[in-house]
Amino acid sequence: MSIATHLRSILAGLALVASSGAALGQPVEVNIVIPQRGVVRPDRVHIGPVKMTKVDASVRVIEQVAATTLRITLHNSTGRMQEAQLLVPVPEGAVVKSFVLEGLGEDGIAQLLPADEARRIYNEIVQRSRDPGLLEFAGYNLIRSSVFPVPPNGEQSVSLTYEQILPSESDRVDYVLPRSESLEQPGVAWSFSLDIEARRPISTVYSPSHDLVTERVSQTHVRVSVPAGSAQNDIGPLLISYLLERPAGGVAATLLTYPDATVGDGQGGYFLLLAGLPADRPANVEPIKREVIVVIDRSGSMRGEKIEQAVEAALQVIEGLDDGEAFNIIDYSNTVEMFAESPVIKSRESIAEARTYLAAIKANGGTALHDAIVEALRQGHHEGMLPMVLFLTDGLPTVGERSEVAIREAAKAANKHNRRVFTFGVGYDVNAPLLTTIAQQSRATSTFVLPEEDVEVKVGQVFKKLSGPVLSEPVLTVLDANGKVSTRAVRELMPHALPDLFEGDQLVLLGQYVEDKPITIVLSGDYFGTERRFEFSFGMDRATTRNSFVPRLWASRKIAAMIDEIRAMGADGSAALYGAPPPTEDPRFKELVDEIITLSMKWGILTEYTSFLAVEPGMVAGGGGMETFLGLRALDRADVLGGVALSPSDASTFERQARVRESLRDRALEERSGGGAVAQSLNSVGRSVQLKLNKSNMFFDEDMKMVSNALVKQINADTFYNFGGGWIDAKVVESIKDKGEETEPDETIEFDTEAFYVLLDTLVKQHRQAVLAMGGDVYLSLNGKNILVKLPTAGGEGR
Repeated sequence: MSIATHLRSILAGLALVASSGAALGQPVEVNIVIPQRGVVRPDRVHIGPVKMTKVDASVRVIEQVAATTLRITLHNSTGRMQEAQLLVPVPEGAVVKSFVLEGLGEDGIAQLLPADEARRIYNEIVQRSRDPGLLEFAGYNLIRSSVFPVPPNGEQSVSLTYEQILPSESDRVDYVLPRSESLEQPGVAWSFSLDIEARRPISTVYSPSHDLVTERVSQTHVRVSVPAGSAQNDIGPLLISYLLERPAGGVAATLLTYPDATVGDGQGGYFLLLAGLPADRPANVEPIKREVIVVIDRSGSMRGEKIEQAVEAALQVIEGLDDGEAFNIIDYSNTVEMFAESPVIKSRESIAEARTYLAAIKANGGTALHDAIVEALRQGHHEGMLPMVLFLTDGLPTVGERSEVAIREAAKAANKHNRRVFTFGVGYDVNAPLLTTIAQQSRATSTFVLPEEDVEVKVGQVFKKLSGPVLSEPVLTVLDANGKVSTRAVRELMPHALPDLFEGDQLVLLGQYVEDKPITIVLSGDYFGTERRFEFSFGMDRATTRNSFVPRLWASRKIAAMIDEIRAMGADGSAALYGAPPPTEDPRFKELVDEIITLSMKWGILTEYTSFLAVEPGMVAGGGGMETFLGLRALDRADVLGGVALSPSDASTFERQARVRESLRDRALEERSGGGAVAQSLNSVGRSVQLKLNKSNMFFDEDMKMVSNALVKQINADTFYNFGGGWIDAKVVESIKDKGEETEPDETIEFDTEAFYVLLDTLVKQHRQAVLAMGGDVYLSLNGKNILVKLPTAGGEGR
């Protein structure tokens, strides 16, 4: 008898017992626990008596062999004993190591089922529960446990450990913990920890799915954890890659690629270059010395706690320099004063004098921001040192030159020594776009100190990351298969100018490649004080749709760059003041708006300017679901997607563009200071350096509140928008626009039919099966056809 047949017998027997027990008031239906999704009741009870409250995932990796332990805590809210069974989707090649029933004095039994057997079990449970959510794990192998008890009004914890050999490519090793792509798990506390040991030194660890906290135990041993906020808020599988150092040492790098026929001549796609630094500094090599100028705003608005914190921050920075490094202090209000005419070498004497100088700084007067930034950038420079400026201000320029454009251009012209200008805006009364631009154009970053935050702490956090420069002035060059420099093999690099790399840093560069031929990437720069170049050869034919995070991260950074360009157009108010037309009449403005809309819709990336591109509750007439959508005529579909018509008509497309133009005009162009402007800069800075997916589309609104949107879903490389309880594929939206008013699907497929399972097979092959697990009908694009899938109301826990 096959395992699947045996399970059907068990389920049938349980159903018979349940029907008998129900007559006695003693239901015994088994609660099926899928840690990565929730608790499913095959009897179609949407909220069962057993709930999952906590999942602790701990992983130990030794030489590419990973042991994953899932500790699951269940709670029984009834006064009767309940039964539960564990079903755990696992990657191919996983084997069961142990299954422990805590507190019961015995181990349970867990069996590994291959993908085809697992698929049959998934299908059977889905048919009985009428919940298609479990099908998103079709294609995975499955570990199934024996049935175990959960005590009345009590908890039961179980631990499952499985092992697998992790896949690798060159020097990169990848780990995946499958989790639901589409479902948040409210009330379930997740935690993740990884312990990685390797024979070779570990260069860097990266996750495109979650935030990571990395602790380096040794060159070959790294501990990684996921902060609680990321573990709860970032849905989807846990994806982690670690990069080993090359035998020759130096910079290590790897390439992750995603194929996309719309890039190049149909053979291109998107890539993510991950580069890491040596785990330890090479012997007999000293880090590049730093030259730091701290610029303090001492205008009257800085009185009290702010000036005290700024002074302490400056002292913390200069005392944190290594011997032989250089510093200077500049303070400004109506005038600009300085500790020395040019940066001085750190010594016991210079630090003592700096303390005395800082203690005498008092806050009063206005803000000569222009003169302060120019003075900082025109100072002399110690050759061989990496020059940096930490520039603090809490106000708008009020003395001397006040024009944003003039200050921006003056800073650019005065920066003859290529100083990195790290800007700090203290409070809301700052010109946020100006501070962001000055930082970006110098390979630095901007930081905003909110009213309730400590200036010293924020400056210290930034300066801590600037310790031990390793690779400065990095430059990327691409060689073709013949070893010749190619300017066409890759394009649209994000970021365009590479940042300096400090100890513990990693480089994450995103871009497009135009064909699947091998390329060589050369990363060159000042490496520990010596010009070096590092070459990496990559075959582009290993691109996979499993790397769906790559194009979405690229699109997010691209949107940020275009928004920054629009914000720069709004400097100094309306251009009409200078006899020129307003920015909104600039053809480039329209091009940027159109491209922002296109990328936002395609990849489901919503910003504060385009958040209404997602459906808003209550805006669907009659709430009639997908039938309502299909029955609406094109011109009646205004306000679909939150007021921006999905209509294919030119008028509706114009309306969508007009809404976005209005939003960008009122906020990106016109808001230069205040909480709303600072919020925009925080959002823009976050997107421009984004390392992981933002599936909930979280951003700061104009009131500085973090908001998110649950009405758009990013599922692998697909984007779906909510409509009346159903979900519509962004590609369907575009195809409807192309077809005119024709909205009827090419095919309609009912749940639990032969056609449904044929569809499922196709989606599994394309790694897209999670689209069936969102809850509600799905209108998707598949192989050139628009298909409406009729699905039952979800019944699993957490849905």
